[in-house]
Amino acid sequence: MKTLILVRHAKSSWNEPGLNDFSRPLNERGKRDAPRMGKRFKEKALTPDRLISSSAKRAFDTCIIIAGVIGFPEKNIITDKNLYHADEEQILSIVQDLKEPDDVIMMFGHNPGFTDFANRLMNIHIDNIPTCGMVACALPVDKWSHVNWGSGKLIFFDFPKQID
Repeated sequence: MKTLILVRHAKSSWNEPGLNDFSRPLNERGKRDAPRMGKRFKEKALTPDRLISSSAKRAFDTCIIIAGVIGFPEKNIITDKNLYHADEEQILSIVQDLKEPDDVIMMFGHNPGFTDFANRLMNIHIDNIPTCGMVACALPVDKWSHVNWGSGKLIFFDFPKQID
């Protein structure tokens, strides 16, 4: 059994109009939401073997904050530039290439790819994974390479504005 937790980056800042999209930092709300969501994740008693983040600043910063809250060593975080604005097919390819023997992976990235991927992976309908939203999926496979569309089952869907 594999478990995949998708985390959309926290709310980012648009205060610097000339800044390229890849380099946008978190805004104040994002900096508040990320530790709060890390705490809520920690309460679910899932322990990730690996954290993988888009290398975009807002995704990586969200990952670092949540890693700190859940006690995951920052030096063990892996970045993948291919997660930056990946569509659902690209995300599936990344998941299928994940390393064994890791069983629980927490992945940080972007919409619309994450929402589209979650919907196809689990045959569900989520309108939108909000910023700093988390979707956890159980995958009844022994190897990441066996993950395919429709194979997942929703464990939880949580986001900052959901009632605690």
